[in-house]
Amino acid sequence: MAATVPHIAELTAPLSWRTVDFISDLHLHISEPATFTAWQRYMQSTPADAVFILGDLFEVWIGDDAVGDDKPGFESRCAQVLGQAAHRLPVFFMHGNRDFLVGQRLMDLCGATLLDDPTVLVFEGARWLLSHGDALCIDDVDYMQFRRQVRSPQWQHDFLSKPLAERQAIASALRQQSEAKKKSGAVYADVDAPSARQWLLAANAGTLIHGHTHKPAEHDLLDGLRRVVLSDWHIAPDEATAPRAEVMRLSASGLQRIDLSRVSP
Repeated sequence: MAATVPHIAELTAPLSWRTVDFISDLHLHISEPATFTAWQRYMQSTPADAVFILGDLFEVWIGDDAVGDDKPGFESRCAQVLGQAAHRLPVFFMHGNRDFLVGQRLMDLCGATLLDDPTVLVFEGARWLLSHGDALCIDDVDYMQFRRQVRSPQWQHDFLSKPLAERQAIASALRQQSEAKKKSGAVYADVDAPSARQWLLAANAGTLIHGHTHKPAEHDLLDGLRRVVLSDWHIAPDEATAPRAEVMRLSASGLQRIDLSRVSP
């Protein structure tokens, strides 16, 4: 069974835009300072005319009240980077499965724009469908049930009503569960191809750009349709695993992957 086609928002790029960047799944966390540094440098220096963050910028987000002049922690440092970047170019943010509690307060504070998932970007005469991608992983039944629960206004109201310290403790426990699942070798569901085709046809778009799966690749969906998967970011100099940090750059000549993983911490 294919995923339900949601309302599809639309954004038309100004004619002045020549280059657009897409990133996702950075999972920024205080425990990975090298990834934060790479992202900070990128946001300060990208030559793009706009940056689209397609979900999971943060490993976890427990509410916009984690940021403030009286809270000089990691979240406030991230907000500062976003704000500085948004002063020089448009920054767009789409919810992921880790940071769905990012709200309008943070966007207003940083000067960024919150995007619906999915959204069509009209750029250089073509239509590009943007999504985080998790809503298309319909074979993960347990996650889809969890997603419906935590995206409900009532659940979010109840969670955000809890004290900040309690929310931090809950988020820490959930993160530990997630890390344990990764280490167990569990197989995660991929994007459902028929659902991706259905969304593209409904959007009258040829290419779906998404993250979430941490499997950067390009997939042929037949009849000229395709989906392009963004890279996750993970830079830990002390680990044996290869660093990962890619930007997908769109221009009149098409899509190009740019590897930033060799940026020095």
